[in-house]
Amino acid sequence: MKRLARMDGLRGVLAVYVMLGHALPFTCLPGWVTAPFHHGEATVDLFFALSGLVIANSLERFDWRFAPFMVARARRLLPVYCLVLATSVCLTALGDPLAALPWVGAEGRNIMAAALPEPLLPHLLAHLTLVHGLIPQSALPYAYVTLLGPAWSLSTEWQFYVLIGLAAPRRLGRFALALLALGAAYRALPLGSEFSRAFLPDAAPFFALGLASAVLLRGGGARSFWLCLIGACALALPGGVEKVFTPLAWGLVMLAQRQSWGAVLESRTVQYLGAVSYPLYLVNEPVQRAMALLLGPLAHGNAAWFTAVFLPLSIGLTLLCAAWMHHAMERPLMRQQNNRFSFGVIAVTGRE
Repeated sequence: MKRLARMDGLRGVLAVYVMLGHALPFTCLPGWVTAPFHHGEATVDLFFALSGLVIANSLERFDWRFAPFMVARARRLLPVYCLVLATSVCLTALGDPLAALPWVGAEGRNIMAAALPEPLLPHLLAHLTLVHGLIPQSALPYAYVTLLGPAWSLSTEWQFYVLIGLAAPRRLGRFALALLALGAAYRALPLGSEFSRAFLPDAAPFFALGLASAVLLRGGGARSFWLCLIGACALALPGGVEKVFTPLAWGLVMLAQRQSWGAVLESRTVQYLGAVSYPLYLVNEPVQRAMALLLGPLAHGNAAWFTAVFLPLSIGLTLLCAAWMHHAMERPLMRQQNNRFSFGVIAVTGRE
């Protein structure tokens, strides 16, 4: 399956949406401005579907071998993640920025923790090994979001990589239906209160939908795609009608691949946002915390002043940090990985 430029653009749009959704709760903007950005979890579900779509290509590229596939994933994700995680821990250790922002409500407090968790070491080890989404709430409460909020989804992704890497499924449609069944079984069991939203079975229907989409785009038939789409809608329905909009939105994304109106996702700006989307997604929260720590005391309780300064500064600095990490860290590592893969192909085939 060839690279889908519009999916790259979608990744950028989703990352910007998450950035705005994290920033707006700290402002005093009216509800009609902030209301459209209250669907961050749905946005992450679309990220999961995107991963399901593209990861099959990555696994196939390594001839379905687990170790090379996981090493490539680690080289791609961990350098940026470790840098942002270390930054987030240091910033959280500086104190509670919301003490100087009395207008911030419960939504902001859910995003920005007051202090580092106690004891710190188990949380730190869980994040460094990316198992923080696997830990039951009774064992380590809220481990999935304590040190770097956005990284909960990275733990979910890592669980998916291990599962699909070990399974090495040659028939993606069947594996997608198995993931859908896993999601259905998880919802049928009383485990929702014990595990967080970062637990793979909770997101399994969206990874299934992405894998089934890969089958569809490869010309492998639409049966598994429609089964996964209908199944994901059915599993989302108990959470309310609005939850069904997320799998339906993915159906719209698939339609955009072949419609002229989807060309907006191929614009240079949106494509660049897609290129920097991974560091953009991770770094937005630490940048916002740094800005709140710096600007909060200067605002002297003036919410309008804080909003006017905080919003453009946090957005601009997040974009700058993401661009720097992409060019200084991601691109060199991706070039090295591509060169190693090319040399491996030459060594195996004996030709360039």
